[in-house]
Amino acid sequence: MSEHGQRLARAVAALTNTDALIVTNLGNVRYLTGYTGSNGIVVLSAERAVLVTDFRYQDDVEPLRAVLDVEILDRDIAGRTIEQLAEFAPGCSMIGFEGSMPYALVERLRALLPSDSQFVATDGLIETLRLVKSEAEIAATRHAANILEVVYTNIGQGQLVGRTEAAVAWEIERTIREAGFPALSFEPIVASGGHGALPHAEPRDVAIERGTLVVVDIGAQGESGYCSDCTRTFAAGGAPDPAAAEDYALVLSAQLAGLGAVRPGAVGGMVDATAREVIMAAGAGDLFGHGLGHGTGLEVHEGPTLRKESEDVLAPGNLVTVEPGLYRPGKWGIRIEDQVVVTAAGHEILTGFTKDLVETAG
Repeated sequence: MSEHGQRLARAVAALTNTDALIVTNLGNVRYLTGYTGSNGIVVLSAERAVLVTDFRYQDDVEPLRAVLDVEILDRDIAGRTIEQLAEFAPGCSMIGFEGSMPYALVERLRALLPSDSQFVATDGLIETLRLVKSEAEIAATRHAANILEVVYTNIGQGQLVGRTEAAVAWEIERTIREAGFPALSFEPIVASGGHGALPHAEPRDVAIERGTLVVVDIGAQGESGYCSDCTRTFAAGGAPDPAAAEDYALVLSAQLAGLGAVRPGAVGGMVDATAREVIMAAGAGDLFGHGLGHGTGLEVHEGPTLRKESEDVLAPGNLVTVEPGLYRPGKWGIRIEDQVVVTAAGHEILTGFTKDLVETAG
């Protein structure tokens, strides 16, 4: 059985509280079927799995017929989804749906299906299946991570001073795409000086100044859809302010502590605490305001999570990031992030560029 066939079978086996499931989250649709279009719904039950999409994707979905039924319409795939469920009735009295499903579609279902049909929110059902990655998924992520080392090597050996953040971001995207990757995991973050104190800063048309720290957060998405994610912080044109270098060493210590806590059976909140305590002990806890990390996969933010309140228990095959940061408003930001896979023995780091503070030549 193909990998997508196995996923569909696991999804059916997970329908313990429902007779059928409507899958509208496109990440989940892709996970189950391999469908990459922008308009698709899967209807899943023990009797049948069907993908409903529109005519734009009629050639793309032909290979998918090996694992499930495919229906192609010229319009109103939501309406056909309702008809599919009506065909499953009266056997389907308990129907699951995802939070991405429009409320108007739920109401249309209620109007067409038998009055005793019940609708149950099932967010997390397919996402739970996605938590543990197969060897193929890990290999795809490793491939997407390898290009990031090339990008960071180019940055470290090149010039930052005098270039705009936006120009550096554009070169990052060009390098990834010219290497054959169809997409980025997210828009690159390139933030220098005080702008780096914004964790999700957008690149500006502002020149990078000598002596500033530059936060660079990037990711690539391969043809199979799996995302990489890695952050490094550079010193533009030479040594930074000694206080900035001290902060960098602190963040690196926290990152190494967090990595050391990633292992099977570890709870997300405890992994976060292990790294966070290093920064708190230095009196800088209020400068680290986000969680330590998140899962990755077909989406760059998935489960499991590594944050204060997380009760997620790590297992072999989980892909997570470990990314503590320290952000001094108006001065600088520092973040160091690796993407790792949880293994039976602990973890493997997929992102390989050095974590020493690289001082660019210019």
